[in-house]
Amino acid sequence: MSYDVLVIGGGPAGLSAAINVRARGRSTLVVSNPLEENPLWRAENVDNYLGLPGRSGAELLTAMRRHAEQAGAEFLAGKVLSALQMPDAWYVSVGPDMYNARAVVLAAGVARGRKFPGEAELLGRGVSYCATCDGMLYRGRAVAVVGFSDTARQEAEFLQKIGCSVTYFDHPKRCEIQGTDRVGSITCDGRTVPVEGVFILRPTMAPTELFPGLAVEQGYVTVDRRMATSLPGLFAAGDCTGGPLQVSKAVGEGLIAGQSAAAWAAAREREEKQK
Repeated sequence: MSYDVLVIGGGPAGLSAAINVRARGRSTLVVSNPLEENPLWRAENVDNYLGLPGRSGAELLTAMRRHAEQAGAEFLAGKVLSALQMPDAWYVSVGPDMYNARAVVLAAGVARGRKFPGEAELLGRGVSYCATCDGMLYRGRAVAVVGFSDTARQEAEFLQKIGCSVTYFDHPKRCEIQGTDRVGSITCDGRTVPVEGVFILRPTMAPTELFPGLAVEQGYVTVDRRMATSLPGLFAAGDCTGGPLQVSKAVGEGLIAGQSAAAWAAAREREEKQK
């Protein structure tokens, strides 16, 4: 599927970006976790959002999502696993599927948590970030699911349905993945189990993992006044660009990023027609 702008993240920044892309007549797809997984959802009272004091985070997110839907933005529940820039577009994988867009807005919030020992070394050799993508490779085998998201248990259930023997670790504090050429076992909070596959399911991946070569400073994405990043056609907004981590900032940055991404997509379309 092709779009003018693909938005990664369905919080205030991503929804604001999507609304502004649609306001300029451009197509957009928002890829995000369920609203209930957004940290704002759990806020009981948001008193500093201009004109709407006393609303809960859930109320604000629900209203913002409804606004974006009414504006014509399309939505896809899922997690972006990789992104590749080609001369004609960005190609983004969401689970087992691929989507492309002329521009991308990164509004996925802050990635929390460091990699576990053995995770990077064994990635692709037993370590995976997507059960529905790679689960069939481990059918009938012992696997572990390390869950940090609300949807992690659903992915664990999928693995069980296809015949995997699943050990589930719910928000462990410490894990270490053992193996030489391939995963052989995992130890989480002192418990060791022999497994052939480890699925680590976090709500958000670090920006530099999705976009190699992306400029960051102290873990936050570097942007200019147009919310443009160091990579052509990639814009960023919200918590991933740094503090203050507030709804007002996220919405404002999303507006700018959405306008900039729409303009980028329009320019690319004109270039394509001139060829």
